[in-house]
Amino acid sequence: MLSEKIGKYRWSICGLLFFATTINYLDRQVLSLTWKDHIVPEFHWTDSAYGDITSIFSLVYAFSMLFAGKFIDWIDTKKGFMYAIFFWSIGALMHAYCGIATSGVLKGTWFVSFETAKENLKTVTDISKVINTSVAFFIVARVVLAIGEAGNFPAAIKTTAEYFPKKDRGFATSVFNSGATVGAMLAPLTIPFIAEAMGWEMTFIIIGAFGFLWMFFWQAMYKKPHLHPKVSKQELEYIQQDDDNTAAEKEIESKKKLPLLKAFQYKQTWAFAVGKFMTDGVWWFFLFWTPAYLKDVYGLSGTQAAPYLTVLYAITLLSLIGGWLPSYFIAKKQMNSYDGRMLAMLIFAFFPLLGLLAQPSGNISIWLPVIIIGIAGAAHQSWSANIFSTVSDMFPKYAVATITGIGGMAGGIGSFIINKGSSRLFDYAKDTNMQFMGFTGKPAGYFIVFSVCAVLYLIAWVIMKRLVPKYKLVEI
Repeated sequence: MLSEKIGKYRWSICGLLFFATTINYLDRQVLSLTWKDHIVPEFHWTDSAYGDITSIFSLVYAFSMLFAGKFIDWIDTKKGFMYAIFFWSIGALMHAYCGIATSGVLKGTWFVSFETAKENLKTVTDISKVINTSVAFFIVARVVLAIGEAGNFPAAIKTTAEYFPKKDRGFATSVFNSGATVGAMLAPLTIPFIAEAMGWEMTFIIIGAFGFLWMFFWQAMYKKPHLHPKVSKQELEYIQQDDDNTAAEKEIESKKKLPLLKAFQYKQTWAFAVGKFMTDGVWWFFLFWTPAYLKDVYGLSGTQAAPYLTVLYAITLLSLIGGWLPSYFIAKKQMNSYDGRMLAMLIFAFFPLLGLLAQPSGNISIWLPVIIIGIAGAAHQSWSANIFSTVSDMFPKYAVATITGIGGMAGGIGSFIINKGSSRLFDYAKDTNMQFMGFTGKPAGYFIVFSVCAVLYLIAWVIMKRLVPKYKLVEI
């Protein structure tokens, strides 16, 4: 009854953020679900070639996040989100034409069909040229995708700060952030089958088109809450319950900007950045390499792996608890928002330790590593929702996107290191028949990476707590 009196339009906006994040993760998953079965036979990629593409994506995404946050703060939420999703949708579509572009460079045949491009590449005798040229074009497409996708989280976190009071932001963030899980879950249910039926190129085209559809709804539905006709007076008061400023003070604050270099002066910025740097790469490793893991270790094709990947990402939906738990600590235990989130994050940091058992448990059943990776993924998403919310807890609204961008950059650099290092390790393990802890070849490589990922969250939490031991609102 109370929610009906207050109004619920803020949750419609949260729904838009959820769908944007779902599309975001669908777009970035297409490559990981098609490269082993469809792209390798055409372009002869190695793990290192794929690792170069994913690591460069991570690196560009990282530095784009730094400027995406400033861009969103400068141009404001509505236009900034529109530009971001338009750009990344163009990048998604570009992947589909990398085969034609490779054929054009190597054979001089540019205006041909997808199938003709495939046939042309079969006649190229120098395989290294096919690998290097195709990788270069995929990197270009991936760079465009990364630049656009970098705007999603700064814009979404800023929107959440605009539409939700502090006590609800953790849950709202976990709701829209669950779009990452839903996108990752929908991907194996759709992408391998589209690729089988219509070719890998059409998966990029079909999935990429969803971004343009989302832009229509964003344009129609979003306005600042104090300007929106569907936000009632009661709901606006609820949204702004933490805000004691007068209308004149709000107008002045809306024009304030946080200089980028000044942002690095605060320990709160470094705490957020370290937390992202240490942990984002774990999620991206699971996202980019789990389909390859099921192929390399268990011999499963994309369609055969679909049920396992679906269950894996369905488990990560448990991350919704990540939004509820700190709210419980804040509301029921009377903890301040920062302490409540940090306690929740400490709890979530213990679950990835199960990753130490992922590779060994596969000797019993393939379902055990799948379930373990799913639990670790749920813990990451719970951690992620709360670490994002610490930004809006500690910084004024006009600085949120900038700080989020800095943390995103740090997370992208961490992801670059994991993707680059993992790809080289897997090729080395395969070529040398490496042995480690009873495993040989690529399984030994995966065991090492899973073990590293397992301990990173606890290390990150300790560093964050050392940097910001107690809640303190940043005064700029």
